[in-house]
Amino acid sequence: MPVYYREGADVQRLKADTLSCQVSALEKAPVANEIRQRPPVYYPGGQYCRDGNCWSRPGYWVDGGIYTVDVNQGLRRRLEQSCMAKKGYQEVPLRRCTTAEVGQRLAGQSSRLPPLTGDACVWKGPDNTLHVLTP
Repeated sequence: MPVYYREGADVQRLKADTLSCQVSALEKAPVANEIRQRPPVYYPGGQYCRDGNCWSRPGYWVDGGIYTVDVNQGLRRRLEQSCMAKKGYQEVPLRRCTTAEVGQRLAGQSSRLPPLTGDACVWKGPDNTLHVLTP
């Protein structure tokens, strides 16, 4: 799971910087949904025989379905990453914490981002905030 990280950064500052960069990216590359349609799929029929009796089943078409795509999503993501990089953060991939790790580590975490270790993991809190937890 990718998270923004700068060792020693204040967690509240990280939240504010992330929000600021997300808003800036959204202003520069607003949501631009396009409606698209997948092509229909044809399932051919066939002839079936049993005990000397044969019959045919006709082929049929299945609708491919309609979906929407935000064509600015990739650009918005790059703008956010660039903004965070300018503020000194880098995006690092961390694994998700297990329930046991959250129980053991959450209480001992400081208000600053700890040094990363091989056992570092990320937990998404009830307020959708990501927390980097280390042993």
